[in-house]
Amino acid sequence: MNGRDRDGEGRARSARPRDGLGRPLPYGAEGVERQPEGVVRTPAGTVAEAQRLLDAGMPFHAHEVFEDAWKSGPGADEQLWRGLAQLAVGLTHAARGNAVGGARLLRRGADALAGRQDAYGMDLAGLVGWARELARRVEAGAHVDAGAEAPRLTGPPDPA
Repeated sequence: MNGRDRDGEGRARSARPRDGLGRPLPYGAEGVERQPEGVVRTPAGTVAEAQRLLDAGMPFHAHEVFEDAWKSGPGADEQLWRGLAQLAVGLTHAARGNAVGGARLLRRGADALAGRQDAYGMDLAGLVGWARELARRVEAGAHVDAGAEAPRLTGPPDPA
Protein backbone atom coordinates (compact mmCIF):
# COMPACT_ATOMS: atom_id res chain seq x y z
CA MET A 1 0.00 0.00 0.00
CA ASN A 2 1.19 3.50 -0.74
CA GLY A 3 -0.64 5.19 2.15
CA ARG A 4 -3.31 6.83 -0.02
CA ASP A 5 -6.73 7.35 1.51
CA ARG A 6 -9.15 4.65 0.39
CA ASP A 7 -12.88 4.18 0.70
CA GLY A 8 -14.54 1.04 2.10
CA GLU A 9 -14.21 -0.72 -1.26
CA GLY A 10 -10.51 0.06 -1.64
CA ARG A 11 -10.87 2.86 -4.22
CA ALA A 12 -8.63 5.88 -3.83
CA ARG A 13 -10.65 8.62 -2.14
CA SER A 14 -9.34 11.49 -0.11
CA ALA A 15 -10.42 11.42 3.52
CA ARG A 16 -9.63 15.11 3.94
CA PRO A 17 -12.59 17.11 5.14
CA ARG A 18 -14.18 19.49 2.65
CA ASP A 19 -15.84 22.86 2.89
CA GLY A 20 -19.31 23.67 1.57
CA LEU A 21 -17.90 24.32 -1.91
CA GLY A 22 -16.14 20.95 -2.00
CA ARG A 23 -12.63 22.35 -1.45
CA PRO A 24 -10.32 20.08 0.56
CA LEU A 25 -9.42 21.29 4.03
CA PRO A 26 -6.43 20.21 6.12
CA TYR A 27 -6.71 16.87 7.92
CA GLY A 28 -8.29 17.44 11.31
CA ALA A 29 -10.19 20.56 10.23
CA GLU A 30 -13.94 20.62 10.65
CA GLY A 31 -15.65 20.29 7.30
CA VAL A 32 -19.16 19.63 6.09
CA GLU A 33 -20.61 16.15 5.83
CA ARG A 34 -19.85 14.54 2.49
CA GLN A 35 -22.64 13.72 0.12
CA PRO A 36 -22.93 9.92 -0.12
CA GLU A 37 -22.29 8.60 -3.62
CA GLY A 38 -24.38 6.15 -5.59
CA VAL A 39 -27.68 6.95 -3.88
CA VAL A 40 -30.69 6.07 -6.02
CA ARG A 41 -33.52 8.56 -5.52
CA THR A 42 -36.80 9.23 -7.23
CA PRO A 43 -36.72 12.26 -9.54
CA ALA A 44 -38.71 14.22 -6.94
CA GLY A 45 -36.24 13.13 -4.25
CA THR A 46 -33.33 14.22 -6.43
CA VAL A 47 -34.85 17.66 -6.99
CA ALA A 48 -35.68 18.10 -3.30
CA GLU A 49 -32.24 17.03 -2.05
CA ALA A 50 -30.41 19.12 -4.65
CA GLN A 51 -32.54 22.17 -3.75
CA ARG A 52 -31.79 21.69 -0.05
CA LEU A 53 -28.05 21.63 -0.79
CA LEU A 54 -28.22 24.60 -3.16
CA ASP A 55 -30.13 26.63 -0.58
CA ALA A 56 -27.45 25.74 1.99
CA GLY A 57 -24.75 27.17 -0.29
CA MET A 58 -23.43 23.72 -1.19
CA PRO A 59 -23.67 23.48 -4.98
CA PHE A 60 -20.75 21.03 -5.18
CA HIS A 61 -22.78 18.58 -3.12
CA ALA A 62 -25.91 19.26 -5.22
CA HIS A 63 -23.88 18.40 -8.33
CA GLU A 64 -23.16 14.98 -6.79
CA VAL A 65 -26.90 14.40 -6.27
CA PHE A 66 -27.55 15.21 -9.93
CA GLU A 67 -24.64 12.98 -10.94
CA ASP A 68 -26.19 10.06 -9.06
CA ALA A 69 -29.46 10.66 -10.94
CA TRP A 70 -27.83 10.65 -14.36
CA LYS A 71 -25.87 7.50 -13.57
CA SER A 72 -28.78 5.56 -12.06
CA GLY A 73 -31.80 6.90 -13.95
CA PRO A 74 -33.24 6.13 -17.35
CA GLY A 75 -31.11 7.08 -20.34
CA ALA A 76 -33.80 9.45 -21.59
CA ASP A 77 -33.12 11.71 -18.57
CA GLU A 78 -29.31 11.59 -18.72
CA GLN A 79 -28.94 14.94 -20.51
CA LEU A 80 -31.35 16.59 -18.07
CA TRP A 81 -29.47 15.47 -14.95
CA ARG A 82 -26.07 16.08 -16.55
CA GLY A 83 -27.09 19.63 -17.51
CA LEU A 84 -28.28 20.28 -13.96
CA ALA A 85 -25.01 18.90 -12.58
CA GLN A 86 -23.12 21.28 -14.87
CA LEU A 87 -25.16 24.23 -13.56
CA ALA A 88 -24.36 23.22 -9.97
CA VAL A 89 -20.65 22.77 -10.60
CA GLY A 90 -20.61 26.02 -12.60
CA LEU A 91 -22.04 27.79 -9.56
CA THR A 92 -19.38 26.03 -7.45
CA HIS A 93 -16.54 27.32 -9.62
CA ALA A 94 -18.02 30.80 -9.78
CA ALA A 95 -18.30 30.92 -5.97
CA ARG A 96 -14.70 29.72 -5.68
CA GLY A 97 -13.62 32.68 -7.83
CA ASN A 98 -12.97 30.73 -11.04
CA ALA A 99 -14.80 33.04 -13.45
CA VAL A 100 -13.69 31.32 -16.65
CA GLY A 101 -14.57 27.79 -15.54
CA GLY A 102 -17.72 28.88 -13.77
CA ALA A 103 -19.10 30.76 -16.78
CA ARG A 104 -18.15 27.95 -19.15
CA LEU A 105 -19.92 25.30 -17.07
CA LEU A 106 -22.98 27.47 -16.49
CA ARG A 107 -23.32 27.95 -20.26
CA ARG A 108 -22.67 24.27 -20.99
CA GLY A 109 -25.42 23.29 -18.56
CA ALA A 110 -27.76 25.93 -20.00
CA ASP A 111 -27.12 24.62 -23.53
CA ALA A 112 -27.91 21.06 -22.37
CA LEU A 113 -31.25 22.20 -20.90
CA ALA A 114 -32.29 24.73 -23.56
CA GLY A 115 -35.37 23.75 -25.50
CA ARG A 116 -36.22 20.82 -23.24
CA GLN A 117 -39.71 20.43 -21.84
CA ASP A 118 -40.03 21.17 -18.13
CA ALA A 119 -39.56 17.97 -16.17
CA TYR A 120 -40.29 16.86 -12.62
CA GLY A 121 -41.74 20.25 -11.74
CA MET A 122 -38.57 22.11 -12.74
CA ASP A 123 -38.71 25.38 -14.65
CA LEU A 124 -35.99 24.55 -17.19
CA ALA A 125 -36.39 27.77 -19.20
CA GLY A 126 -36.02 29.73 -15.97
CA LEU A 127 -32.88 27.77 -15.06
CA VAL A 128 -31.40 28.40 -18.51
CA GLY A 129 -32.02 32.13 -18.11
CA TRP A 130 -30.57 32.12 -14.58
CA ALA A 131 -27.42 30.30 -15.73
CA ARG A 132 -26.78 32.55 -18.72
CA GLU A 133 -27.30 35.71 -16.67
CA LEU A 134 -25.03 34.46 -13.87
CA ALA A 135 -22.35 33.50 -16.43
CA ARG A 136 -22.50 37.02 -17.86
CA ARG A 137 -22.19 38.58 -14.40
CA VAL A 138 -19.34 36.27 -13.39
CA GLU A 139 -17.38 37.20 -16.49
CA ALA A 140 -17.97 40.86 -15.67
CA GLY A 141 -16.27 40.32 -12.30
CA ALA A 142 -19.22 39.77 -9.95
CA HIS A 143 -18.49 38.12 -6.61
CA VAL A 144 -20.69 35.05 -6.21
CA ASP A 145 -22.14 33.82 -2.92
CA ALA A 146 -23.34 30.29 -3.66
CA GLY A 147 -26.24 30.37 -1.19
CA ALA A 148 -27.47 33.79 -2.27
CA GLU A 149 -27.22 32.88 -5.96
CA ALA A 150 -28.82 29.44 -5.63
CA PRO A 151 -31.47 28.92 -8.28
CA ARG A 152 -34.99 27.72 -7.61
CA LEU A 153 -35.28 24.42 -9.43
CA THR A 154 -39.05 24.49 -9.43
CA GLY A 155 -41.24 27.40 -10.38
CA PRO A 156 -42.78 29.69 -7.82
CA PRO A 157 -45.56 28.14 -5.74
CA ASP A 158 -49.08 28.56 -7.07
CA PRO A 159 -50.91 31.45 -5.39
CA ALA A 160 -53.39 30.27 -2.77
